[in-house]
Amino acid sequence: MNFGSTLDDESVNALPPHGLLEVRPGWLAGDQADQLFDCLAGQIDWQTRTITMFGRTLLQPRLLCFMGDAGVSYRYSNDDYQACRWHPEVLALRERLRAESMGDFNSVLLNYYRDGQDSMGWHADDEPELGTNPVIVSISLGAVRRFVLRSRHDHGRKVELQPAHGSLIRMSGDLQHHWQHQIPRTAKPVGARINLTFRRIQARRHRPRP
Repeated sequence: MNFGSTLDDESVNALPPHGLLEVRPGWLAGDQADQLFDCLAGQIDWQTRTITMFGRTLLQPRLLCFMGDAGVSYRYSNDDYQACRWHPEVLALRERLRAESMGDFNSVLLNYYRDGQDSMGWHADDEPELGTNPVIVSISLGAVRRFVLRSRHDHGRKVELQPAHGSLIRMSGDLQHHWQHQIPRTAKPVGARINLTFRRIQARRHRPRP
């Protein structure tokens, strides 16, 4: 794999030591992706949430919605997310992913990037609730934004994608342990983007009281 390049075509790529990055442009047909974007932009109860960084609590630079099966919850950066009910269109995507053996997901985190100033910093989807080697499927709608991965052990080793409207990215293996990813800000004029990241949340283990 040629690190530092942009991946545009359908491919399955190895990210050492044992991570996999699958890219599927056009997973949703153009008219289907258009309809889904308009539906989610207008019908989802988008929220502004906080994030704690270096001891400071800040507003996240994007809008969010966490939905999933009844009782599913997720803790991210000292903030608890309780899943709201599945939107029918999103539930249909979950069923298609299951039918295509992409994963058996019980939740999805939706991010709404309103313009180029909305972003997501470097992170890995490695919370304990996601299990040892989580499978994460990301579906992109709307404007094209840079999706950049870097090795945790060598920040100069990067892979860049520009997922188009209706494309799918699947991350699996030990990728979350050895690689981080981000959606950087851009000063260029860019439209809105909605990203759906499907995941399976495991029940939290509570420590017994002494």
